[in-house]
Amino acid sequence: MKNGSWGTAMASIQWFMFLLAGSIAFPIIIGHAYQLPADEISGFMQRTFLVVGVSTLLGGWLGHRLPIVDGPAGIWVGVFVLMGQMAFLNQQDPMENLRLLEGSMLLAGTILAVLGAAGWMEKMLKLFTPLVNGVYLIILTFQLSGAMLKGMIGFSGTSTPIEPGDVAVSFSVFLLVLALSIWGKSWMKSYAVLTGMIAGWVVFVLVNGGESMPRATALVSLPDLFAWGLPRLDAGTFVSSVMVSLVLVSSVIVSVSSMRQVLSEREQMTGQPVGREGRLEKGGLISGVSTILASVFSTIATVPFSVSSGFVRTTGQTRMLPFFIACLAFAAASFFPFVYAFLSTLPEPVANAAMLALFSQMVGIGISSVLKETLDQRRLTILGLSLTLGTGVMFLPQAVFSGLPTVLQYTMSNGVLVGILTALLLEQTWLPKQAPVSEGIRP
Repeated sequence: MKNGSWGTAMASIQWFMFLLAGSIAFPIIIGHAYQLPADEISGFMQRTFLVVGVSTLLGGWLGHRLPIVDGPAGIWVGVFVLMGQMAFLNQQDPMENLRLLEGSMLLAGTILAVLGAAGWMEKMLKLFTPLVNGVYLIILTFQLSGAMLKGMIGFSGTSTPIEPGDVAVSFSVFLLVLALSIWGKSWMKSYAVLTGMIAGWVVFVLVNGGESMPRATALVSLPDLFAWGLPRLDAGTFVSSVMVSLVLVSSVIVSVSSMRQVLSEREQMTGQPVGREGRLEKGGLISGVSTILASVFSTIATVPFSVSSGFVRTTGQTRMLPFFIACLAFAAASFFPFVYAFLSTLPEPVANAAMLALFSQMVGIGISSVLKETLDQRRLTILGLSLTLGTGVMFLPQAVFSGLPTVLQYTMSNGVLVGILTALLLEQTWLPKQAPVSEGIRP
């Protein structure tokens, strides 16, 4: 195999593993939250693989045309879990809430697609200043890093003891990916994530033994359409869908902006033009289509992952061919039960360790975005208030919000949403002072 073909194959595998690491945990988390049986969780994972692979491919090919991976949106995961908890607390049928979620995603996807098709995404770009983008990236990292650390140590909130061996393996993977991305040379740096995940997977199996895979009942299996039933909407989910769609707009804008920033840094570092600026309007349109697909295939709606910029910065992988190959392979895996059953055995501590190493890069990208403009007193105050309120909400127990209307529960309990709304409102209402215009010296 020629060096070029070998490099493409290795890069494709690494992108595939990145897609897997970002997708594998959430179907299991949501499935347990709704007490779904094992076969339904397996189908949930199958549909997630298909939607993630297709939506990522469409985004890179027809949408923003950047190497940005799609994955289950954090805000949708939060809404899924919240509505599952509410169903059991109120002794409701959880499947009814899943049908409401299908309707919510259908509406939110339509709104996002209309915004993209109408060309309003580019107009909204002026709202997302470097300060707002930086706040989003920093708070998103703070919010997800806690969940990833819990996944690394195997903490589930129950009395199940933490296994020291698993913790040692996960932190070894984290340090290995970090070390290779900083000090690695040539191919070691380029394939830091792949090396760390495969090495961690092998060691984890040696320490704990392999997980038993569910037996495949058929060689090929087609994903179900509307597996939870036909979509429904009510007043509460209608309003929440509109608000969630605005958060999805911010996710698309910040993901494209942060990737543009990393590609620009890459051009300056290597002296080789990347030649891709990214198309924001088409990115919004395709994200809307992907959200509609998530409703049709009864899975968690996807969003462009901001952490993709951290992946590209860590590995230096900017070519689109390996990216496309990985997307096609990931979507194709959803049709073969044995394949996605095997992939589902990727240890959660290993996947979380590799992702946490990438998210550490996002903080740097967020800080770089904030520092694009001078940090005067106004911008420092906005930054401080946004980070304080956004991260503060994350430490409040869910019971604090239980007395609020359902719509407010969705928004006020989400630290990322609170932080970015604070930054947006202050940036647009607290305008900087205009420098006085000199009239010159009269003779």
